[in-house]
Amino acid sequence: MNVPVGIMASIFTILFIRDPERIKNAIPKPLREIDWAGIGLLILGVGSLQFVLEQGETKDWFDDNIIVLFTLLAAVGLIGFIWRELTAKAPIVDLRVLTKSRNLAVGAFLSFVLGFGLFASVFVFPIFTQRILGFSAEQTGYILLPGALASGLMMPLVGKMLVAGVPQKAMLPVGFAIFFGFTFWMAAQISPTAGESDFFWPLIVRGVGLGLIFMPITTMSLAGLQGRDAGQAAGLTGMIRQLGGSFGVAIVGTYLERTIQANRVALLPNISLYNPETTQRLQAFTQSFLAKGYSLNQAQQQAYAVLEGVLMKQVSLITYSQIFTSLGLFFLACVPLILLVKRTKQGEKIDLNAAH
Repeated sequence: MNVPVGIMASIFTILFIRDPERIKNAIPKPLREIDWAGIGLLILGVGSLQFVLEQGETKDWFDDNIIVLFTLLAAVGLIGFIWRELTAKAPIVDLRVLTKSRNLAVGAFLSFVLGFGLFASVFVFPIFTQRILGFSAEQTGYILLPGALASGLMMPLVGKMLVAGVPQKAMLPVGFAIFFGFTFWMAAQISPTAGESDFFWPLIVRGVGLGLIFMPITTMSLAGLQGRDAGQAAGLTGMIRQLGGSFGVAIVGTYLERTIQANRVALLPNISLYNPETTQRLQAFTQSFLAKGYSLNQAQQQAYAVLEGVLMKQVSLITYSQIFTSLGLFFLACVPLILLVKRTKQGEKIDLNAAH
């Protein structure tokens, strides 16, 4: 499904997106003037970091030599990139723009938080629906679609609110609070009998919350910056948002696997052959398999396997609920940072063209 959407996006970009003349004129014409060293270090650093974050859990992190190697490459690339961009005459990403605006510095961090929550929630929800509820990838996609549409519909509404003078400093706490409410609602909805309708409204709420976060962060970050600085700021916040998403997916993936094991250990004492409920459940499972023609030994093995499956399902439900709760608390903990935002002056223009 992503392929036709990507083709349509490419066609519309070619047809309708045009760079302003000031941006065209700012692009270095000779290839030798392009910051190739910065591009190379960025590719090395971010590419290696992406590999570490995506493959670390499956390769047991730093017990694997490949992960250690790519971690070193990521450190060299990112440190070199920061040094290069702070010293180059025409950097590909001008990090010095962070010192020109406190709002941009706060906005960059909030962009990281937004990417973290956006990608982490999108990552963990399909795993839950497909592993626990048995939904197909197509079903999961359709469940997520209304929330995505709600987020898209919020964009023009939020834009009108910003034009009308509603300050970003007032909108952001509302967006963060709504996202916090979404995570706790999802944590409460998670159950082995949950259906598609149980997630419709929570995901709509998520879309509304993200709509109230995304655009205000962008406009707040660009406030007071013009021309080349605004373009650099827009590119920087976009890159940081993607990095936040990578960290979110990696951290949640690691937390998921390790917390499942920890929760399993915590629940195991409740399952004992000395517990009458456990023995009754095992006997019922064994009788069920005996009725299907299994031998006594096979029936007992199958009964233990079913009991383990019941245990792991309960453990997984607890873990997914904990993940959504933790995401909500993380967003809530970031709300005080909004107090650092400097309110946009009356009549101060924001160069939204740079965000393209």
